[in-house]
Amino acid sequence: MIDIQNVSKWYGSFQVLKHCSCQVRQGEVVVVCGPSGSGKSTLIKTVNGLESVQEGKIFVNGVEVTNPKTNLTKLRSHVGMVFQHFELFPHLSIRENLVLAQMKVLKRSREEATAKGLKLLDRVGLGKQADKFPGQLSGGQQQRVAIARALAMDPICMLFDEPTSALDPEMINEVLDVMVELAHEGMTMMVVTHEMGFAKNVADRVIFLEAGEILEDSPKDEFFSNPKSDRAKHFLSKILSH
Repeated sequence: MIDIQNVSKWYGSFQVLKHCSCQVRQGEVVVVCGPSGSGKSTLIKTVNGLESVQEGKIFVNGVEVTNPKTNLTKLRSHVGMVFQHFELFPHLSIRENLVLAQMKVLKRSREEATAKGLKLLDRVGLGKQADKFPGQLSGGQQQRVAIARALAMDPICMLFDEPTSALDPEMINEVLDVMVELAHEGMTMMVVTHEMGFAKNVADRVIFLEAGEILEDSPKDEFFSNPKSDRAKHFLSKILSH
């Protein structure tokens, strides 16, 4: 579903990704972790072309993201993206946040888009909040709305960029619960997160980045029980001791 081939990226003279290669198969959940500044968010944003790359190729469901001729708007309509800071339209109600892209991008009628949006709002446990505005909801609720909005586009895969890092601790589980459910339903997911409990429970594989390089790409159990690199061992000992 997602195929990243030997990708490198620079910001000016600083190399933020170094020869990264990995694959995410259909229905697989892959967690991307590593210390701050290791390039995790940059890597996931290259998958739908939000970040361009200078070297290498990326394919999503057979479409080359890195080809200048590819219609990225069309591609992104099939690739759900959930950001750290929700990115909801603050001046629109929750209902309108869910309806707008369906009508504009997928050309659905308002009726169809509303029905789909409200169904997904119910699914993330927020059916009664449709007429509120984002500012009236908690961070956890806003992030669940953001997930519902991404799902309303019928994505073939979902990208999550640290979806819980801006939330208060007690709100994290309500978002992770929705993500766990999605994973169990077979959604292809690539998730940048520090939530190692989620990785242990749900991930098929874990990718560990350090200074823009993929140091490990292993099955979940192998990563947690026997990480190959000293850097990953150190990272895990720090993060699992909290």
